[in-house]
Amino acid sequence: MKPADALLLNGLSVAVGCVAVFRGNTIVSLVTILAFLGLALLIWDCIEVGRNDASNIVNAVFGARILSRKWAVRLAGIAVIIGASAATPVFETARKGIFDPGLLTLHQAIVAYISVYLVDTVLLFTYSAFGMPVSTTACLIFELVGASLGLCGPGVVHWGKVGTVLAAIFVSIFMTGVAGFLIQRVFRAAIRDKIEDRETILLHGPWISGLMLTGLGWFMLFKGMSGIAFVKAFREYAIEPYIDAYTPTLAFLTVWGGFTLAVHLFLSFSGKFGTKYLFPGLAILGMLCLAFAFGQNDLANCASPGISAFWLWQHSDQSVASATQIQIPMWVLTICGALMVAGMMTENAQRVTRAQVNVGSQYDKVALYAPEWCRAIARWILGRFPHRPELAPPPMVTPRGKKVHYDALRAAVISSVSAGVIALASSRGLPVSTTYVAFAAVLATGLADRVLSRGDADLKIGRAIWVVVSWFISAVIAVAATAGVARMIYHLGIVGLLIALALNLSIRFYAQKKADEQEARVHHRRSGASTGSPSDQPQHAEALDEKS
Repeated sequence: MKPADALLLNGLSVAVGCVAVFRGNTIVSLVTILAFLGLALLIWDCIEVGRNDASNIVNAVFGARILSRKWAVRLAGIAVIIGASAATPVFETARKGIFDPGLLTLHQAIVAYISVYLVDTVLLFTYSAFGMPVSTTACLIFELVGASLGLCGPGVVHWGKVGTVLAAIFVSIFMTGVAGFLIQRVFRAAIRDKIEDRETILLHGPWISGLMLTGLGWFMLFKGMSGIAFVKAFREYAIEPYIDAYTPTLAFLTVWGGFTLAVHLFLSFSGKFGTKYLFPGLAILGMLCLAFAFGQNDLANCASPGISAFWLWQHSDQSVASATQIQIPMWVLTICGALMVAGMMTENAQRVTRAQVNVGSQYDKVALYAPEWCRAIARWILGRFPHRPELAPPPMVTPRGKKVHYDALRAAVISSVSAGVIALASSRGLPVSTTYVAFAAVLATGLADRVLSRGDADLKIGRAIWVVVSWFISAVIAVAATAGVARMIYHLGIVGLLIALALNLSIRFYAQKKADEQEARVHHRRSGASTGSPSDQPQHAEALDEKS
């Protein structure tokens, strides 16, 4: 058994051990057991979020081999923890109005929150084991819907808000796809493959980098640091009055011009160093901004079900609705951030990162899985478009023999476009998923560079289709499974809870076994089928990702 799994099982054993605790001659009530179990499941869920959702943050930097995955995770982890220490301390997902917690009793509310965790942990783990990215926030929203349906019926759910969430998902994916494609195509037309040519970078680097920095700055103001007091004050008294007075377009051009001048001066005085590290530096900066925003905004959603359940148990005289307004202590959020970083370092997190990078890789041969019907759709799509030469630079390998799946320019575009779309959606009050946006950015920039039209193109596009379909499957599973688990625990009590835990662990181990078998088949098939130059051969270290 892996150490991480042993730790999780020990934590659950301690929590379930509450069954044997007595107060005088009275066994502890189910509500008390659920409240303490919620704290153990909180730890488990934070690790699962790190395995999947948070691991997507390092895709751009790792795919371009700007940093090794270990160092990318370390830097992103520091940003996640710093963001967590300044996180929004309120249960934002419940406050979006997805359901009305005031219509639930104390018992129903605690059962609902625990059911969310029981489903969320196994759902995220299964997706991570198969290398499939999925949104934690979206899953949590649909799990809350399922728990509400299972306990109180459809009347407690605000279906208009659910429709808004679904619409926002579609819009964010579409916006990222269009923006990523157009921006990458324009930037590639300017830079071509001369990413380290000083004359080219001096000519085009400032305005390109200025636009990226403008997007990242906007992202940090409206999303990444939106919960910090002095940033709120800066926006209210400096940014928003200027925008109101001079129109958003003029404000945007002013900031873009300022960043362009700053980058030009930097390149003029830094020589070859600035030319070489301009776009890699922007890619790392974008990763740090996304990681900070993830810890600052999304972390409370992961922690709040367990904290809310425990708070309700402590304050049974308070209304259920007030549990969504509680202030989560900063030290709790910081610990949750550290647990997410631990999840980012696991093998399943590497699978998620590797699979997403391979979807957008400029190499012909990649190690991926996609159902045959998805590949058939991909071949049909490819047959409708003529094959044209690639715009990306030729595939390369690092001195250590690692594949460079795309260059630093594309990595910087992925980070900046992701940040820009998230900032735009957040400034308009629309819920948006970092996972969905990051995946769409990788795919869109690959289409712009025409790296998805040869070799394993049907496998790459088929995998992308399968990932998108799986997002909707996850919503259905989240609603149905949480509704069933909530009803079972509510009506069967401790027996239902034990059945739910047994199902969770059984599905977890079964999914890991099947995922390991799939990984072995995919990499064995690829290593046996690959032909061509050594750079196209999937190396053993590449298949297992890098450990250093």
